[in-house]
Amino acid sequence: MLGEQVREFKTMVKNLHATRIEVILDVVFNHTAEGNHLGPTLGFRSIDNQAYYRLVDSNPRYYMDYTGTGNTVNAMHPRVLQMIMDSLRYWVLDMHVDGFRFDLAAALARDSRRVSNMAAFFETVHQDPFISQVKPIAESWDVGEGGYQVGNFPVLWAEWNGRYRDSIRRFWKGDDGLVGEIAYRLSGSSDLYQTTGRRPYASINFVTAHDGFTLNDLVTYGWKHNEANGEDNRDGDNNNNSWNCGVEGPTDDAEILQLREQQRRNFLATMFLSQGVPMLCAGDECGRTQGGNNNAYCQDNEISWLNWQLNEASERLLRFARRLIAFRREHPVFRRPKFFQGRPIRGAGIRDIMWFDSTGAEMTNAEWSSWFVRVLGMLLSGATMDVRDPRGRPIQDGTFLVMLNAYWESVPFILPGKRDVEWELIIDTSEDDGFLGVSKYYASSAPFDLGPCSLGVFGLHEGTDAQARAEAWQTAAGAAADSGEAK
Repeated sequence: MLGEQVREFKTMVKNLHATRIEVILDVVFNHTAEGNHLGPTLGFRSIDNQAYYRLVDSNPRYYMDYTGTGNTVNAMHPRVLQMIMDSLRYWVLDMHVDGFRFDLAAALARDSRRVSNMAAFFETVHQDPFISQVKPIAESWDVGEGGYQVGNFPVLWAEWNGRYRDSIRRFWKGDDGLVGEIAYRLSGSSDLYQTTGRRPYASINFVTAHDGFTLNDLVTYGWKHNEANGEDNRDGDNNNNSWNCGVEGPTDDAEILQLREQQRRNFLATMFLSQGVPMLCAGDECGRTQGGNNNAYCQDNEISWLNWQLNEASERLLRFARRLIAFRREHPVFRRPKFFQGRPIRGAGIRDIMWFDSTGAEMTNAEWSSWFVRVLGMLLSGATMDVRDPRGRPIQDGTFLVMLNAYWESVPFILPGKRDVEWELIIDTSEDDGFLGVSKYYASSAPFDLGPCSLGVFGLHEGTDAQARAEAWQTAAGAAADSGEAK
């Protein structure tokens, strides 16, 4: 039976590789099922309790619990470290996986006192001739003191960017004073990864994961509903940064339902238009719900299952997610391998990234530090990427303007640019489908009505006919509005 399962796994990996899909294996080396001192004896405890587990120095009957499960595996011990490396090598050499996501990786990096980026675990992984060649991804925290280590893992490591998740959630629910933080997250989190010699792809950007709320529940519930887990709703995270859009749980209110759909589009668009690696939790693309349960690991029923019967709203969200993925793949400016420099590149007249306020002017220091600014424009220049393909040819792309408005009201956003510039509206999350079915053009210096709690994406066009085409479209749109034909 086991041999058959091994062959099936190898075949699966081979087939995925044939379609250019990599396989990242989620591995949990930080704890076992033996629990705390009251738990069952299943294996490691009976073999060598002191070697395999972190024990309380003053009373080794008890376990150091950095994982929330009652015990912590002792990755400082040579035999335990050998076991971990033997397992990793098996999955690389025999099963041909492309990397690993390490659950609660900070627990593996603890020395006798604290989490250390010089821990034996890191040194062993980096020196191994096989493991060092695949992708290591850290869940960069544990539940112990000093366990939150986002941005502190060593070179070669990518990380689940918990600051990205928290900042994006807080921004779209309307928290104050986040515009500077959001700029860092949109541009690849250079404040976390650049000084350690890493690249934007060290940031695994996510809004939801298998732990916590689903994307649907993030905009449907203001607090957790874990009663079905049997722990009187004490389990699960209390700090979800969620917003129910006005009503807790399911509702028939059309306005609230529309706002929830729009917020889901905002989260997806923000994630797929950010530098770094987007991580989409299965089911979020079609509105999966857990009924407000944010700790559903113990539920093997409708709470945690994927429902493949989609309704009209789910179909719209799925179409939007597919188009977002295709848009990101089509445009390399949204997945740069280098951090932005914020200055003209190789004599170009435009910087690789620029930030604008709603007046069309560049952001000032006062606006960056203001508590009430909730609107931001990010211009990305694809002509100044300073990146080459494997054959040494320069990679270039178009120029795009991404605008975010977390206010509860519309904001007239003045589009930047010269006289012979026009902007084509590509994405508007205030629309039901997000991506527009027809082209809409706006001249530079013209205002665009950026709707409340919405995100817009424009593509830049330059040339002698650009201004004329934009003005012609706006004239036609104005005539349609006067005649009552406009939406």
